[in-house]
Amino acid sequence: MAPENLLTQKSHVAATLRLMTPSSRSAFLLLAVFAFASISCSGGNVHGKSIDTADHVALVLNVPSAFRFVAFGDTRFHDPNDTVPANSEVRRDLVAAIAKEHPAFVSIGGDLVYNGYDADDWKVYDSETAVWRENKIPVFPAIGNHDLHGDPKIALGNYFARFPELKDSRFYSVSLGSSLMLVLDSALDEVSGPQGEWLHAQLDHLSPSLDFVFFVFHHPPYTSSSDNKVLGGGHSARSTEQALGKLLEEKQARSRARFVVFSGHVHNYERHEHGGVTYFVTGGGGAHPYPIVRQPDDLFKGGGVNYHYLLADVDHNRLTITMHRLEIENGKQIWSEPDSVTITAPVAAPAAAD
Repeated sequence: MAPENLLTQKSHVAATLRLMTPSSRSAFLLLAVFAFASISCSGGNVHGKSIDTADHVALVLNVPSAFRFVAFGDTRFHDPNDTVPANSEVRRDLVAAIAKEHPAFVSIGGDLVYNGYDADDWKVYDSETAVWRENKIPVFPAIGNHDLHGDPKIALGNYFARFPELKDSRFYSVSLGSSLMLVLDSALDEVSGPQGEWLHAQLDHLSPSLDFVFFVFHHPPYTSSSDNKVLGGGHSARSTEQALGKLLEEKQARSRARFVVFSGHVHNYERHEHGGVTYFVTGGGGAHPYPIVRQPDDLFKGGGVNYHYLLADVDHNRLTITMHRLEIENGKQIWSEPDSVTITAPVAAPAAAD
């Protein structure tokens, strides 16, 4: 609020207070304090909502008991002629291959574009992913740090314009039959604040009929990568995601459903298992690669560049996730499947008889 408007408001308040009884005056002052606090604490907004506390949405995608989806991230849609941020040839080939899988949906774990504020980057996204829309393949994204580059209002405006079903929510759920997907924004507090409260509520009220709970957020809780960038690029796991991982592992110990995490940020592929939770780093969607030194807890030992997507096949209480790796040599695509894992959820106990 502008200073001159505050002064005008003060003069009106003073005049009003002089006409009030003592008890009415106290009530009025209390309400005024709450109102001023609401005005002062509101952050930036998109379409009139706080960008930090917009209400989440709960989506439902009708799927059969056996279905497949794709998870990957760090695509960095951007001017194809600028080859520094990303390999546009690889990115286009991955998008085309994903379309041929006919997945029930595509999950992108953040950094969809190189610069969230750049309308031209989003036009590249629109153009290069047109095949998904032609085949009616839904996309469920998570927000990455590059998606927030620039003015957050502009960046998030571009983002939500592509995903109107999210209704400006930066975190949300998708019900998938006997599976549930929880998508978080790792730019916000993940275990506290509005998003953390929502996450705790989701985890505390999981349906006993669920077989799998998928978590999608950009920054990984575990990674072989490092801020030291020994091989030229990379990121260490942040304390915020490490705390989130511990929370998920605590909840996993008390849940029949199996927890599976998809993250990105590190432009490579990794698989970790901690506390019964399976963690994937799937940042090989086209962004310039980060060669990494594999840590002992990284169950994938392959070296080099790993452009890829993950194909997840769900069949009742059985989940198989396969890495589809792309290498281009002399203009020729070379596909391989160097990693695959099957995760089985315990059979649900029969319902008690009346």
